[in-house]
Amino acid sequence: MSIKALLKAHGTPLREVYFDLENSPFVPREVVEAMLPYFNKYGYGNPAITHKPGWEAYDELLQAKEFIARTIGASPEEITFTHSGTEANNLAILGTALKFRKDKRKILISAIEHLSVTFAAEHASKLLGHEVLIVPVDEEGFIDSEVFEAYMSKDVFLVSIQAVNHEIGTIQNIKELVKIARDYNPDIIFHMDAAEAYGRIKFNVKDLGVDLVTLSSSKIHGPKGVGVLFIRSGIDIEPIIKGQISVERFWPGSENIPAIMGFRKAVELAFNNFESNVSKMRELRDKLMKGALEEIPYVLVNGPRGDKRAPDNVNLSFLYIEGEALTIELSLRGVYVSSASACTSRILEPSHILLAIGRKYEEAHGSILFKISRYHSEEDISYTLENLSEAVERLRRISPLKGDEHE
Repeated sequence: MSIKALLKAHGTPLREVYFDLENSPFVPREVVEAMLPYFNKYGYGNPAITHKPGWEAYDELLQAKEFIARTIGASPEEITFTHSGTEANNLAILGTALKFRKDKRKILISAIEHLSVTFAAEHASKLLGHEVLIVPVDEEGFIDSEVFEAYMSKDVFLVSIQAVNHEIGTIQNIKELVKIARDYNPDIIFHMDAAEAYGRIKFNVKDLGVDLVTLSSSKIHGPKGVGVLFIRSGIDIEPIIKGQISVERFWPGSENIPAIMGFRKAVELAFNNFESNVSKMRELRDKLMKGALEEIPYVLVNGPRGDKRAPDNVNLSFLYIEGEALTIELSLRGVYVSSASACTSRILEPSHILLAIGRKYEEAHGSILFKISRYHSEEDISYTLENLSEAVERLRRISPLKGDEHE
């Protein structure tokens, strides 16, 4: 049976609730409307070209940089637009590694970094001969400061650690890790992937002491196709792609002005009423997590709880069933979630992050990720809990993993 036929056979669900924001967040109407003028009169100019349309585009680009810079305590000239968070992470890792290509030194990352950091570091190792050190994490995804310090040495020139983990929501103590790193090497470059923190947790780049920071438009309901790399003034990295002269010194090519304007609007929406937005996400997160644990047996929480967890993140492992099967079952009921990681679910590999925190393969395979947003409601959570409970019960009844423990 085709997917279309399967959906038709099950009929239209009573409600649709979209939680798969890790894979592909939706773009709200206000953001789309903010982009529209920049597809024609106000945005068709290339900001690197000296004529009126170019000047207009350049002015809009600078205003966007100024606006985004203010939200993280940076200067506009420290903001570089890329075409995604993945590209920003690659620029941070490979751009720094190329600067140190004459020295065979060390790059330090954690065991739960986004694959765009992990793979970029591995590529720097193969291409340039740098050694990659991977710091383990505990059962909630935290880096122990003493363990981190044990991995540090004067040979480490680059550290890259996420502010918030994209799968299990762990909020790292970046400020403490920066201090430890700088005690060993005052000139060390510290990169923070903040794609999952931006718009959910306020931070100031100067207060943290970080040198490079990744932001992503799509992670805060902006359009795909634009990201940011903050590059602290005085930090010199190398461009990793070559092309025509543009406004962006580190990322050549024509800037995507409509997408950048959409990103700017998404930032405005995220930071307006910031505290109430975050409070709402946290309340809905806790209701979903508490309800699932109380109503469904044999459920594991992946990652920390409470204030140490990102306000939008719920990651649960449902034992004795496959996450992919549960994803399909929920989809037929109008609840859209992701199984394991957005980066690995298509190839049915267990999440490297869940394995890193000590989950067994079968526990990792049974994981489901829900991402909460300020656009969700109490009714969405109630509908989800009702259908989640029914879906898990049905799948366990037909599971080959029969036994008294889940009958």
